[in-house]
Amino acid sequence: MNMYAVTTGIPGCPPGLEYLTQVDQLLIKQKVELVEALIGFESNNKYEVRNAMGQNVFYAVEENDCLSRQCCGPLRSFTIHILDNFGQEVITITRPLKCMSCFFPCCLQELEVQAPPGNTVGYVKQQWHPLSPKFLVANEHNEPVLKIHGPFCGWSCLPDVDFEILTMDEVSKIGKISKQWTGLLREAFTDSDNFGIQFPMDLDVRMKAVMIGACFLIDFMFFESTN
Repeated sequence: MNMYAVTTGIPGCPPGLEYLTQVDQLLIKQKVELVEALIGFESNNKYEVRNAMGQNVFYAVEENDCLSRQCCGPLRSFTIHILDNFGQEVITITRPLKCMSCFFPCCLQELEVQAPPGNTVGYVKQQWHPLSPKFLVANEHNEPVLKIHGPFCGWSCLPDVDFEILTMDEVSKIGKISKQWTGLLREAFTDSDNFGIQFPMDLDVRMKAVMIGACFLIDFMFFESTN
């Protein structure tokens, strides 16, 4: 049986996200762009989303214009299209252009996640904190559901960096988004990163899609610039 031929029509599951009901972790691998690595010309990011066995389950492609990429760098607005293995777009992630500063609470990042395209399933919104990255995960009605907390400032030198997924009362840790060390040369000369996402198997599939969006926002905010 084809591993991707999962049952359709699951109650509460947006079309195209059926596979996410079967997983509790994902690996997101950014593809290395040769031109970007050699001359620093910023190109649209491309990613592979894999399961725990290393099999591709989704592909992700960034969309924006050349001027935004070169002038705004990691601050740029973007739309990321996530496609299944049949080329069907199942998730759309949109980030508006905003300034970013840890010293001014008016400069906070956010993004919207749609699944399928045109149907909002949730939001990721940065919360102001002078020393640690903090995010609020909301559902389609903008109601807070989960929190994401990153490590204390100074973590950039660590080989692996974990952003914990917490319940709203911050009592229970239910998962994490991890930036994984990819080797000295790749870390030094490219902004191509690998991320792991862990969440409960029974987490609302719409929130699983939003966690993928949160991973991309974290990548752009903290790891997109070439070291």
